[in-house]
Amino acid sequence: MGPSNSGKSTLADAIARKSQTQAIHLDVLHHLPGTNWMPRPFADFQRMHDTAIMADRWVVDGNYSQLLPQRFARATGFILLDISTPLSLFRYIRRSLVRRGRIGALEGGKDSVKWEMLKHIAITTPRNRKRYAELQHTLELPKIYLASAVQIDACYSEWELKR
Repeated sequence: MGPSNSGKSTLADAIARKSQTQAIHLDVLHHLPGTNWMPRPFADFQRMHDTAIMADRWVVDGNYSQLLPQRFARATGFILLDISTPLSLFRYIRRSLVRRGRIGALEGGKDSVKWEMLKHIAITTPRNRKRYAELQHTLELPKIYLASAVQIDACYSEWELKR
């Protein structure tokens, strides 16, 4: 879990490749392919989510708080990425304007700078960051809290992960 553009998809993909398991990108499940990030009906998203986490092994990236209970019931660990809001905004703009073919991208979708997303990162995300930090203290799962991009990079080195 973590704020938008914190590196969740990239880290999940690296962990999945290293552990030879499946990476599940919740943003991809939540949105209709070939659209400009149009959400699919919630019941469809929930069904796809619940089916995906029934696999024996998986790595999930994303938040979607309403689906946390069933995910935590099957999870064996939890990683919280907590990069700063300015860095999250910078990464969002960079990925929207420059990066193509990124991990966790929507099939047939196009990244572009959107006012709604800027507002989400600048206004909604700081509240969510606090809530996620509090949540991780209540979990009875092995957990890792990475409070900066430097700590995230250190994990890649320590765990010998490839981006």
